[in-house]
Amino acid sequence: MQEISFRKDILPLKDKLFRLALRITLNRAEAEDVVQDTMLRVWSRRDEWSKFDSIEAFCMTVARNLAIDRSQKMDAKNLELTPEMEQASDASGPYNLLVQTERLNLIHQLINKLPEKQRTVIQLRDIEGKNYKEIAKVMGLTEEQVKVTLFRARQKVKEQYLAIDGYGL
Repeated sequence: MQEISFRKDILPLKDKLFRLALRITLNRAEAEDVVQDTMLRVWSRRDEWSKFDSIEAFCMTVARNLAIDRSQKMDAKNLELTPEMEQASDASGPYNLLVQTERLNLIHQLINKLPEKQRTVIQLRDIEGKNYKEIAKVMGLTEEQVKVTLFRARQKVKEQYLAIDGYGL
């Protein structure tokens, strides 16, 4: 086993942990608190680091659990997450850029309306780029459950998007 360093191995995970916490809590301040609490908890268990298969999966699991706890306490499920400014693509003009931005905002809103489990799976797979095995480990599910949850979440977003986007045609 290689030596795990807080500075080199765990501290760089803070952005991923923040994005995960933000997706669950839907509150920037709460997400920052979750990341800080996660770092403290991981540090307090530094004697056990060598026992973990993946320190990243352990950190993500701790952050996920803390975010869920805070989310339930704050009843933040009804709040909306406003997406950060997305990088502009090669849109041919201001109208195309506006349409693209509106579509992206709509997709973010639809994802935010999903149940917490589906939101988290979409965050980990489609935004963080985790594989099914890593997601299963973080979420405490089987790989098949992750695949089913992801499929259902994507299907729900797609159906709602098409219903809204096709309205009036």
